[in-house]
Amino acid sequence: MTTLLTGATGHVGANLLRALVARGERVRAMVLPGTDLAAIDGLATEVHEGDVRDRASVERAIAGCDRVYHVAARVQTVRGRERELYDTNVLGTRNVLHACRKHDARVVVTSSLGAVGHNADRPSTEDDAFNPFEHHLPYEASKAWVEHECLKAAVEGLPVVIAVSTAVLGPNDYGPSRMGRVILDYSNRKLGAYIPGGFEFVSAADLAQGHILAMDKGRAGQRYIFSTSFLSVDDLMSMLESMTRQPRPRRLSPTVMMGLAHVSTFVLNRVAPERPQRFTPDAVRLLQMQRRADCSKARDELGYAPTTLESAVRAAYEDFVRRGLTRASP
Repeated sequence: MTTLLTGATGHVGANLLRALVARGERVRAMVLPGTDLAAIDGLATEVHEGDVRDRASVERAIAGCDRVYHVAARVQTVRGRERELYDTNVLGTRNVLHACRKHDARVVVTSSLGAVGHNADRPSTEDDAFNPFEHHLPYEASKAWVEHECLKAAVEGLPVVIAVSTAVLGPNDYGPSRMGRVILDYSNRKLGAYIPGGFEFVSAADLAQGHILAMDKGRAGQRYIFSTSFLSVDDLMSMLESMTRQPRPRRLSPTVMMGLAHVSTFVLNRVAPERPQRFTPDAVRLLQMQRRADCSKARDELGYAPTTLESAVRAAYEDFVRRGLTRASP
């Protein structure tokens, strides 16, 4: 049988695809028509063009597959275009789950720590419920609704497991992602400043293995958090300083950066809404929350064994060097 992977050209998908191919699985990669395939170029995989928003397209992709990894999602770090976010993330997941029921396929769906409840006094666990009355990014809310769709499907008998991702660091980042842009800008001396704070991060390789463990051993209707460790921005800057031999940028206070973020976001949303924004007010808020996660459930039930974030940052940097996007350190 064949394994279907949606979102194969994204950061998470590209690393998961490599892990699946390495273990000898026959993989069908579902990609949007016209997608740049550089992230999966040269891999032994069947490419299937389709759109998760089109139920018929999804059913054609899943036909003949007994396993499905649903990674595809619209990642949005600024507000606006929420309808597109809902159509892709929530309704797209509903289409995938419907097709999996029709074709008797087991499915792992990627979620986000943003869909897990936050507690200031302890790390979040899978038992912490999402609080819809707190301040959330639309992307975080969409992932909470994605999990709701998964639980509905589980009640109807579908073997669906939720893989909760924290912030991802690692190679094969062709977007690049928000953190990938930080690494690139630092190495190219384009990162003018940073603010203290921190977040829970996961190595892209660890997350790929977590998805596979969830598929092989996860209990249907359960969610598993996958993290490598908490990382402060100061420690990330130290890693990059050591790897790139470039001096770290200025360290600004969060209060100053929050004011700048409000102004820049207001202007860019009107002048250049498609331009990636690194320090939005929501990004500053998330860094100051310093969220932590407990992945004991994944360790105990699945045998999950995370590596180190330093190896993930180094792999990301060396991959950017290999692709000619930055220079190797002296």
